[in-house]
Amino acid sequence: MTDLRIKLGKSGEDEAVSFLKRMGFKIIERNYRCCYGEVDIVAMENGTYVFVEVKARRTQAYGVPQMAVNFKKQKQLSKVASHYMVQKRLKDIPARFDVIAVNITDDVMKAELIRNAFECRL
Repeated sequence: MTDLRIKLGKSGEDEAVSFLKRMGFKIIERNYRCCYGEVDIVAMENGTYVFVEVKARRTQAYGVPQMAVNFKKQKQLSKVASHYMVQKRLKDIPARFDVIAVNITDDVMKAELIRNAFECRL
């Protein structure tokens, strides 16, 4: 991954965290990693754990950002979330998957939240 893509991803995640906080979410963790992969943000909203994947784009040449969360990525995120819930002993706690699409135009970031973006894919 190039330095520019890493910087874009970090900026997108920072914007997503700010956006979620403004919407009343509590940020629990960022960049949770395990043997199955990584989830960008773990947050809490109204007693529900929310696993958030952030996709940032400067152009829509390859499609809108949220379309990058394909079936394979959904399956991976499901495994990471399941691992997280077991590790943290969060049995019977509601959870869901959200996606935040961050579009960057002329250095202006606009975040869009897609709640319940997909179901668990184990």
